[in-house]
Amino acid sequence: MAKLIGGVGTSHVPSIGAAIDHNKTQEPYWKPLFEGVEPFRKWAAEVRPDVVIVVYNDHASRFGLDLTPTFAIGAGAVFNPHDEGYGPRPVPPCNGDPDFAWHLVESLVLNDEFDVTTVNEMTVDHGLTVPLSLAFGQPEHWPCRVIPLCVNVIQYPQPTASRCYKLGQAIRRAIDSYPADIKVAIFGTGGMSHQLQGERAGLINSPYDNKWLDEIVSSPEQLAQTSHLELLTEAGSEGLEVIMWMIMRGALAKEVRQVHRFYHVPASNTAYGLLVLEDAAPIQAGQNPAGGAEVQR
Repeated sequence: MAKLIGGVGTSHVPSIGAAIDHNKTQEPYWKPLFEGVEPFRKWAAEVRPDVVIVVYNDHASRFGLDLTPTFAIGAGAVFNPHDEGYGPRPVPPCNGDPDFAWHLVESLVLNDEFDVTTVNEMTVDHGLTVPLSLAFGQPEHWPCRVIPLCVNVIQYPQPTASRCYKLGQAIRRAIDSYPADIKVAIFGTGGMSHQLQGERAGLINSPYDNKWLDEIVSSPEQLAQTSHLELLTEAGSEGLEVIMWMIMRGALAKEVRQVHRFYHVPASNTAYGLLVLEDAAPIQAGQNPAGGAEVQR
């Protein structure tokens, strides 16, 4: 049976990818950030996931205003890095897992009534590749298969934090019902506080970010009730991306163990946040960590 081995919340700042690509990680500006990320990389090397579901938002790369799905799952065999205007990042293509991706789609649509979009051909931008680089460096081949899960956090109306949390719970049910013996990790990416335009350009709200890091561990159901208005006010227009962390958190058990936490300002003009979480205890037969109907094993 498939097993969810952990969840990660991480910002996906594009300049982090540029620092990696141009060998600047040990420069004074970047060194503190990459030192803080190192325990995450060690964890990834130890748990060795077979598949990583990466929850991210497309930045007008594969999708534009003419086509903006609320939730889209990549079900193809290969996902190449997108050229975002300065050439594709020098990272390997992502090998997908079509069988597992289709199982996720079928479970989400038929069992939990999430109308996700299935995408068989797509490129992936920094929202997905930067978290992979943080986890695995710059290898010749990524050491795991990747399933992109794209969330609209750009074009109104965006999904709520609560809807994202419920999607994570449904994903957990899908993982637990998959018969193949694979280890799965889920990355929720984006945020934390930042705003790229307008009178509040450059906004960083460290107290609010750290409150979010506290509550996503201790009281995720309460945090899931956070409104768009609160997020836009406190975390900035682009800080809304942090709702994608709720998908990761919803996939985990109610009680989690915090493996690593890190927060750093600034990363470009963004607050960088990182959480590595695991279920607090092994799930016993008949228990359902994600809520809803009882898990069948």
